[in-house]
Amino acid sequence: MASEKLASDHVERHDSIEPVGNDLEGFTDLKTTTEAHAAIEKEHNMTALQALKLYPKAVAWSLLLSCAIIMEGYDVVLIGSFFAYPAFNMKYGHLMSDGKYGLDASWQAGMTNGMSVGQIIGLFVNGIVSERYGYRKTLMACLASTVGFIFILFFAPNVQTLVAGELLMGIPLGVYQTLTVTYASEVCPVALRAYLTTYVNLCWVFGQLIASGVLKGLVERTDQWAYRIPFAIQWVWPIPIFIGVYFAPESPWWLVRKDRREDAIKAVKRLTRADPNFSAEETVSMIVYTNAMEHRTEQGASYLDCFKGTDLRRTEIACCVWAVQSLCGSGLMGYSTVFYQRAGLAESMSFTMSLAQYAIGVVGTFSSWLFMSYLGRRTLYVGGLAVLAAILFVIGFVSIPESTSALSWTTGSMLLVYTFIYDSTIGPVCFSLVSEMPSSRLRTKTVVLARNTYNILNLVTGIIIPYMLNVDAWNWRGKSGFFWGGLCILCLVWSFFRLPEPRGRSYAELDVLFENKVRTREFPRAKTGLVQSELEGEKGSA
Repeated sequence: MASEKLASDHVERHDSIEPVGNDLEGFTDLKTTTEAHAAIEKEHNMTALQALKLYPKAVAWSLLLSCAIIMEGYDVVLIGSFFAYPAFNMKYGHLMSDGKYGLDASWQAGMTNGMSVGQIIGLFVNGIVSERYGYRKTLMACLASTVGFIFILFFAPNVQTLVAGELLMGIPLGVYQTLTVTYASEVCPVALRAYLTTYVNLCWVFGQLIASGVLKGLVERTDQWAYRIPFAIQWVWPIPIFIGVYFAPESPWWLVRKDRREDAIKAVKRLTRADPNFSAEETVSMIVYTNAMEHRTEQGASYLDCFKGTDLRRTEIACCVWAVQSLCGSGLMGYSTVFYQRAGLAESMSFTMSLAQYAIGVVGTFSSWLFMSYLGRRTLYVGGLAVLAAILFVIGFVSIPESTSALSWTTGSMLLVYTFIYDSTIGPVCFSLVSEMPSSRLRTKTVVLARNTYNILNLVTGIIIPYMLNVDAWNWRGKSGFFWGGLCILCLVWSFFRLPEPRGRSYAELDVLFENKVRTREFPRAKTGLVQSELEGEKGSA
């Protein structure tokens, strides 16, 4: 295929940059290269509806595996909301200065950060184990361990045991965070990539919603079952998900990296329906071709290789995209029930508001699918940060006067608006971006590094947010919006200058763009030479 040139600031410079990937002599044969280009062309022209008809099995398997992330969303809200839960505080807390039972800010931070430390451990383990043994075996092992760790939380006699249980529970939760989104990104075509990767965020919100509903239903109980039943409910989903994962096909990308081409072809056939216009062999050739392109420029596949050459930029983008989730003030949502109570709302009403908040989050994630189709990832991400910063400053300003009923409702209402914007933009789009930015051979490890960047920052936010909201600590209440609003603006500046638009690009095309150091705002119109249709103008794609 004749080489096409990449775009830059001016149209006349499109012919000044040599594309990467067309000269792979010694890496792939002519047949593989020809089939790969044909598959890339087909994916590039495939609409979301056509992809859904061709890949219904891939969608089903991806949706099933992504359900594992429900447990993380559930556990995060469970622990954060327990800090405002009367029966839980009576068991594990002590009498506070406001006359109510509660945990010290140090123990609140310890429980939250215990889970974050466990997730960091689990993530690094996942980057090594899943690449060696495959996604399915790794996920099944984590689901089995989850069942055992729940026993520690269920029978915990004191707060120290709870902290230990949360740390252990965090290990499999860390694996779920990255393995599910990586699997989703590798079993679906370009047209469905954004939907299936952002569905991971929807599962996270589902977990939050379920936890809020359970706590709302049990808030009036005063016995031990008020907090033990919520822990026990976590035993519900590991077993059915385990059974589903056992029968699921392995990622064809992982199989190709293990030189198991025939198994990859079988996996692709299990992920698609019979179609005379579709060839599983062509699709696997595209995977082999992309893998060969990356081996042509970079040989290693270790964590250290994520910081070498063009992969350094890709790692930076993935890590910062996920870091923004922590720095934009989203941690306030995890403590929403406490936040509402500190703002002056009654206990029962605070749990009602939390339930409404996560229901709005579900609606927001569905909305993001529509927004991405028209706006793309970059516009939605940058625009979302701008709106979130404005909302946080509003929360800060309305909290300056002494708390009144009207101001409490205003603060609560702004958090609901914040949740909708977050789950329409930053929340789900992040999952799509972090799976698209890395090279295929380093995808798992890059996503692990990105998520651990998020988790490390969560260790910090997990310490300071309890102090911000605790009545016997800083007691900032809504004025914490000023702090998070300022950080949100810094995130907005980074995103504007560093975050590219990957919409409609195959992984091979993204490899070409990064290898040629195409600048951030040139990504949408840059030509790679891998797709003939780009000469005729880009076609819209999710």
